[in-house]
Amino acid sequence: MTCPEAAPARSTAKGAAAWEQGWYAYARRSESPNFGPRPPQTCVDLVVLHSISLPPGQYGGPQVQQLFTNQLDWNAHPYFKQIEGLQVSSHFFVQRGGELWQFVSCEQRAWHAGRSQHAGRDNCNDFSIGIELEGLEGDLFEPAQYETLSALLSALAQVYPLRHVVGHEHIAPGRKHDPGAGMDWALVQRCSALDAQAFSGVTKKI
Repeated sequence: MTCPEAAPARSTAKGAAAWEQGWYAYARRSESPNFGPRPPQTCVDLVVLHSISLPPGQYGGPQVQQLFTNQLDWNAHPYFKQIEGLQVSSHFFVQRGGELWQFVSCEQRAWHAGRSQHAGRDNCNDFSIGIELEGLEGDLFEPAQYETLSALLSALAQVYPLRHVVGHEHIAPGRKHDPGAGMDWALVQRCSALDAQAFSGVTKKI
C-alpha cells in the first residue's frame, strides 16, 4: 500500500490547526464519560495500540462505540453478559474501513490500558494515548486501517512528544495479547514517519 504523506514529528502551525483541546478535527467525535484528568505535568509520550470487536469477530456494528459511551445493551448478545458493567474508553477507534472515531480528548486520561507498565513507569493510562483497531487479537488488519492509523500517528506527533508506540501486549504481558501477531509493525513505522526507535519496545523485529 502507499504510505500517507509523511508528517514531521514536531509541532507546526498546520499540524496544530487540526487539534482543538485534544480533539482531532478529522475524527468523528462521540464523547465518553469514562475518563479523568492526567496527573499534573504529565508528558504524553506513549501510544498504545489495541484490537477490539464486539461481539468478538463481528465487525461494522455500533457495539464498540456503545461500549465506550456506556450505552451497550448487555442483553443484546450472550458475550456481553461476560463484560456487563465494564466502564472503559479509548481515545480513538479505527474501524475496518478506516473510519476514525474519538471518544476522549488526548488532554485527558482515557481508560484503556488497565494495570500496566512501560519503561519503568506504572499506570500507562496516565501518560499514553490509546488507539483501538477493529479486529481480533492475532488476526490481520485492513489496509484502510493502516492508512488511518499512520496518518493519525503523524498528526499526533505534530502536537505531542511521542517517543514510544507499543501494543497492549507489551505493557501488560501475560494479561493482554492484543493487537497480536497480525499487526504489521514495520508498515506502521514506515508509513507514520516516526523514528524507528519509537518502536523499539515491540517484541516483533521490524
